Amino acid sequence: MARREDQTTDDNIILTGFMGTGKSSVGRLLAEHLGYEFVDTDEWIAARCGKAIYDIFRDQGEAAFREMEAALARELGGVKKKVIATGGRLMLDAANAAALSRTGRVFTLWATPEEIMVRVANDTAAVRPLLEGPSIKARIQVLYEKRRAGYARFTPIETSGKTITEVVQLVLNHLADDAT
Repeated sequence: MARREDQTTDDNIILTGFMGTGKSSVGRLLAEHLGYEFVDTDEWIAARCGKAIYDIFRDQGEAAFREMEAALARELGGVKKKVIATGGRLMLDAANAAALSRTGRVFTLWATPEEIMVRVANDTAAVRPLLEGPSIKARIQVLYEKRRAGYARFTPIETSGKTITEVVQLVLNHLADDAT
């Protein structure tokens, strides 16, 4: 996939969706393709706090983490030429969605709960505080159903059974359609 030189807008591209849908992987490749900066909101928050997301949840609580997300959403709403991979819940907050939507196009990456389970299980580097408990599968099902309607507000991109390159191409196709 060659770098896209005909990009006519400098709007951000925001990737949201459930954990394990490919937001960070797709975002990195998409940013490279467009010549944009890539931002993973969880990584930025962890870097600014000097601790992992899991430790922020444990030490400061989920409410503190959500406020950090909101502050970052407001900040990123004022910049351009970024591909932003959000934490799974960030865009479900109306104020966060409004802040980021001002300067960008939002896409929800979807995957089946079964594929999410496989991807999460294979991602041994990530510690996911919202999946703690006796049954990861049950937590995924509950959270997935709880968040489904919120994610449905944005342009859907199905990632199940697709490579990262194929998903990037789907996003680029939507952007090209918008430009015409």
